Amino acid sequence: MPKNKIHFEISERKMMLHLIDVFCVVLALYSVGCFFELTYLKSAVTNGIHLFVLVLYLQVIGAIFELYNLQVSSNEFLITRSAILTVTTAVLAYFLTPVYSPELPTNRLQIITFLLVVFFSLVLWRVFYVRFLASKRFHQNALLICDEEQLNELISGIESIDPHYKIVAYLSDFKSDNLGTPEGNTLDRITAEELVSFVHKNHITEIVVASQKKDSITAELYQQLLKLLESGKVIREYSQLYEAKTQRIPVQYVERDFYLFFPFSRSNQNRLYLMIVRIVEVVVSIVGLGITLLLIPFIFLMNLFANRGSLFYTQERVGKDGVVFKILKFRTMIENAESKKAVFATVNDNRITAFGKFMRKTRMDEFPQFVNILKGEMAVIGPRPERPFFVKEIVKTMPFYETRHIIKPGLTGWAQVNYSYGESIDDSLIKLQYDLYYIKHRSFYLDFNISLKTITTILFYRGQ
Repeated sequence: MPKNKIHFEISERKMMLHLIDVFCVVLALYSVGCFFELTYLKSAVTNGIHLFVLVLYLQVIGAIFELYNLQVSSNEFLITRSAILTVTTAVLAYFLTPVYSPELPTNRLQIITFLLVVFFSLVLWRVFYVRFLASKRFHQNALLICDEEQLNELISGIESIDPHYKIVAYLSDFKSDNLGTPEGNTLDRITAEELVSFVHKNHITEIVVASQKKDSITAELYQQLLKLLESGKVIREYSQLYEAKTQRIPVQYVERDFYLFFPFSRSNQNRLYLMIVRIVEVVVSIVGLGITLLLIPFIFLMNLFANRGSLFYTQERVGKDGVVFKILKFRTMIENAESKKAVFATVNDNRITAFGKFMRKTRMDEFPQFVNILKGEMAVIGPRPERPFFVKEIVKTMPFYETRHIIKPGLTGWAQVNYSYGESIDDSLIKLQYDLYYIKHRSFYLDFNISLKTITTILFYRGQ
C-alpha cells in the first residue's frame, strides 16, 4: 500500500460524509444566492435558525433514506436514488415549516433553484466520493496474530463487513516448522522475528491479536509488539475490532472473555434513562393504539377476502427475566398454522397469507403490540421476544442466549433493523450478537438510530 494512502475508520467515514454534505450544500446555496441575488437562498444559510432547521432535516431524513450507509454511499445508482429521496423530502419539509424557515418568496423560480442547488451540490460531491475516495483511498492493510485453525473464520468475519479492510499476513505459532497456510489461503505467514520489518516494509497500519492460546504472546513477541506500538502502529484485540466493524458482539469469544462484555450499558440501571424511556413508550403506545384503531376496519375488510379467520392472535413469548407473556398481533398466517409443532417462519412460508405478507413487510401486523408495551411487558426498542420452545432449543447451543432477557423485549431493535429474516437457530445466534451489542451500548443515541432505521425498514418494504 503506497504511503500516501489514507485510511479512515467506519465512524470517521460517516462523520466525513455528514460534515462535507453540510459544507457543500451551505457553500452552494450561499454562492448561488449571492451571484444571482436570490435572497431566499442566502437567508437559508445566513440566518442561524434557518440553517439549523435545514441541516437538521437533511441529516435526519438522510439517515432514514440511507444517505450515510457506507454500502449505499459506494454505489452511484443507490446514492443518487437516496439523494433524490432525501433532498425532495427534506426540502419540502423545510418549505412547509413556518417561522423557523424563510418566508416563501413570491418569485417561485427561487424555490425551484433552491431544490436544484441542494440536490446537485449533494450528488456531485457524492459521485466524487464514490469514484475517487470510497474505492481508492480507504484501503487499510492489517496483520493478524492468531491460531492457524481460526484464520479463515477470522478473516471472513471482518472483510465481509468492511471491504476496504484487508488482512495481508498472519503470525501463528512462530516456533512451528510448518509455515504453510490453510488450504485456499494465500496470505503471507511470518514469524515473530520478521514482524517489525514486515510491518514497516508492507505499510501495515494495524496489528490484530486474536490468539486464544495463553502462551502465544511470548516475551519475544511482546517486545516486537511494543516496538510497533512505540512507532505509532495500532494494535487491537480481535473482539474489539469485530465489535467496532460489525456493531455486534462476537459470541464465539463470550465464554472465553466474559469479562469483556460486562458490565453492560450503565443505561440498563440508570433510573433517569429508564424513566424517560418509559414516558416516551407510554406516549408512543397511545399514539400507536390510535393508529391501530384506524387500521382495524381496513384489515377486517381485507381479511374477509384474503385472510379469513380471526383478526388477532396471541402467542406466548419470553420477556424480561424470563417471564412468559402473551404477545398480541394481527394474524398473518392461515388458521391453525402450527397444529403439529412450533417451527420457524421462513421468507416464503406458505402458511403466510398474501395479505399477511403485506402486513409483515409494512410492520402493520405489529401494531397491536402497543398493548403489550402499555402494560409494561414489552419496550418499543429491545431484543425481539422469542417463543419459549425456541429459547430452550437455542440455549442448548448458546447458553448466553438468555442474557438478552435482562431487559424488556422490544417492538423493534438493533437486530431487527440490521439483519434479515431469521429462519433457523443459526440466524438466531447472529441476531443474538446484535442484541448483546445493544444491551452493552444502550443509550439515547442508539435508540434514536434504531428508530430511524426502523422507518427506513418500513419505507423500503423490508419488514419481516
